[in-house]
Amino acid sequence: MSERRARLLIAGTGSGAGKTTVTIGLMAALQRRGLQVQGFKCGPDYIDPSYHTSVTGRQSRNLDTWMLPHDTMKEIFLRGSAGADVSVIEGVMGMFDGKDPLSDTGSSAEIAALLNCPVLLVVSAQSMARSAAAIVLGFQQLAENVHIAGVILNKCGSSGHYKLVKSAIEQVCGIPVLGWLGRDDELRVPERHLGLVPAIERGELEPLYRRAAEHVEMSFDLDAILKLAGDAPDLQWPESRLFADRPHQSAALRYQPHQSGIFADQPRMSISTETGPLIAVAKDAAFNFYYPENLELLEQLGARVTLFSPLAGQYVPAEADGVYIGGGFPEEFAAQLAANRGACDDLKARAEGGLPVFAECGGYMYLTRTITDRAGETHDMVGLIPARVKMQSKLAALGYREVRARRNGLLLQEGETIRGHEFHYSALTPDDPDGYPYAYETKGLRGVSQDGFALPTLTAGYTHVHFASNVSAARRFVEQCAAYRVRKGRTAEESGARGKS
Repeated sequence: MSERRARLLIAGTGSGAGKTTVTIGLMAALQRRGLQVQGFKCGPDYIDPSYHTSVTGRQSRNLDTWMLPHDTMKEIFLRGSAGADVSVIEGVMGMFDGKDPLSDTGSSAEIAALLNCPVLLVVSAQSMARSAAAIVLGFQQLAENVHIAGVILNKCGSSGHYKLVKSAIEQVCGIPVLGWLGRDDELRVPERHLGLVPAIERGELEPLYRRAAEHVEMSFDLDAILKLAGDAPDLQWPESRLFADRPHQSAALRYQPHQSGIFADQPRMSISTETGPLIAVAKDAAFNFYYPENLELLEQLGARVTLFSPLAGQYVPAEADGVYIGGGFPEEFAAQLAANRGACDDLKARAEGGLPVFAECGGYMYLTRTITDRAGETHDMVGLIPARVKMQSKLAALGYREVRARRNGLLLQEGETIRGHEFHYSALTPDDPDGYPYAYETKGLRGVSQDGFALPTLTAGYTHVHFASNVSAARRFVEQCAAYRVRKGRTAEESGARGKS
């Protein structure tokens, strides 16, 4: 079965070329035309999709060809773009940058080729004229299987400068230059500081979106861009699919724009009415990094999902059969998390009593004894994991990871693998490094290292894993939560029987 999907991929010559600014501006301008716009991000990134979701009102999704099989990536695109008038895919780093420097694996170029997607190449024109044509020509020559359909120029000094560069590119490369942006500090996307997501949710970046849309409307040929997107060939659904036919967006992921305290005030929301195990997912300004498909796979495998906010002091719901705490910014809210002592102590007691808990990155940090923030202040956390975390000024880890389980755990059996990525500025120090039960052996570009903490019903680690890279991990998590539900029911029955005797 094939389907029509209007689509464009915004690629850059490198990081900092202006992909995110162009993507946000284009999305916002298309929204102002009354179009339903679906955002996607190439590669493992949580921040850029949060912009997309905020601008479009639709949950943005990641497309990745290293973590996921190609057919799964294509399926995620087709599911996510259902019902949209046009999809805008933001690339990652430079167009050909991916898993390694010797292939296109994991790159924007590979994704564009697999999706047969026209590409708009963003080029910084600062301090150059005809040389920009040489850059575009080089990209064309390397892009054997990719259709670079047009160019967007960024950081032009003036409209006259734009016209000079445009004429050179169109003469040498034979493709149209379809728009430009100047050197405008008000168009600069904020640094990825750790308060970014809450700022997005409060609507504080609306002026940026509005200004970007206005610039795009004035200086982009939107009609030509929409025609390129609409002329993209139909896509064929993969013969075998990972996801069952169901609504493409989980209720847990529906975007609620600009409500004051959206995360902290979020109700405990049960999504499914089935009788499967109930998994409580932490969702607030401190914990909000989740691949949408991770939650959707849990539901598809029979789990129900409910949301709770550790930051608001909410306890894990009493009826929960498992807990999932994703990444985020616990260090930015460490004092507030520490002040919610009752919630911390309740989670610790529940986990020690056998409640299955899975945590990633920020969630892992939250489960340790303490977090020392950037100001040097130390805050008590849950205390479930015998280790301490300290924030650093420089990046501690970044990149793809293939994870191999060191022991049987909540998600994986010893020796099983799953793929994901790691990105953090903190360092974790175990109380007893020699006796610390590491969860994973992780393999990345710079070699092999140890990550995480594992007990029979607890798995936590810095690596953000993608369940679609190994569905058995999600299935095992659901099964463990279901088993806990059965044990909990038996315990309640036994207690009731003793009470009657």
